[in-house]
Amino acid sequence: MRTISVSVVVPVRNEEGHIAACLHSLMEQTYPAECYEVIVVDGRSSDRSREIAEKFAREFGNVQRVDNPGGTVPVGMNIGIRRASGQIIVRADGHTTYPPNYLENCVKCLDETGADNVGGPCRTIPDNSTISAHLVAAILSNPFGVGGSRFRTGNRQGVVDTVPFGAFRREVFERVGMFNEKLVRNQDNEFNARIRAAGGKIYQTPALTTEYHPVGGFRRMLTQTFKTSQWHIFSVTQNVRCMSLRHFVPAIFVIALAGLLFAALFSGPPRLALMLILGTYLAAGAYLSFQRSRLYGLQVACVLPLACFAFHIVYGAGTLAGLRYLFRAPASRPIREGQPVNQSQ
Repeated sequence: MRTISVSVVVPVRNEEGHIAACLHSLMEQTYPAECYEVIVVDGRSSDRSREIAEKFAREFGNVQRVDNPGGTVPVGMNIGIRRASGQIIVRADGHTTYPPNYLENCVKCLDETGADNVGGPCRTIPDNSTISAHLVAAILSNPFGVGGSRFRTGNRQGVVDTVPFGAFRREVFERVGMFNEKLVRNQDNEFNARIRAAGGKIYQTPALTTEYHPVGGFRRMLTQTFKTSQWHIFSVTQNVRCMSLRHFVPAIFVIALAGLLFAALFSGPPRLALMLILGTYLAAGAYLSFQRSRLYGLQVACVLPLACFAFHIVYGAGTLAGLRYLFRAPASRPIREGQPVNQSQ
């Protein structure tokens, strides 16, 4: 395997609960320390994220912290990419930890596959020991919760439409451009869609499996889901290829349920159809939940079908709320709380 320079860009905003674990994992890589750098791009955090990143920068010569006045991930990624000196750019996430051979395998996979972007599945790890945190992890790691999201539910190896985060050849950014700074969410999907449109290849391999730590509470996850899914419609207006049908299934589900519920007020057959759909949904959810009860625990498995129902309703409602962005573009400011940002960036 060739040893070439790697730049890891980590855009963060208020990640004090996870950023230290992320950076520790990046400092424990088998890849030679002199051959890679870690650039933490802080999006005006109001917690201790900046302080933690600066501590790592003082301790390790290949870590640096830079400011992101715009506060969002795509702005932070573009700042980091322009600052990076590596031939390979790795897009890392503050909520994720990386195995010791991650960077080594990124270089190896890019070399062996000829792909423009490589990545791997995310193992979703509960953020804490509460039932709520385990419920969030269960929703985000099973097919009933997230459908055909390959990087969340399987270990597929081969060419895919998108991977979470990823490792890119630097020349990709010269060929297809930088991250779309209008997209506070879905910027990875949109960028990967441009790679595919330019004839590039995106490759997923279990050799690049990472551990992702989502929010630790079910209510917080629903809030985050509603905010994120509002970006789906606008993302399609930016690039029609960046979202797949599965992203809009919850919205279709919500419309169908709302239509049947209204019709059921006046007629019997819609009432029957509504009961049939809900019964089938909950039965399928119960079957898949108890099938994986060894992974989740019996308590989580018992409530998982209803939790998935709430998740899908909120996801669909958020997507439909995003229809307003057909008429006016959303503000490119952070969803996550923190210090005020510079909108001109």
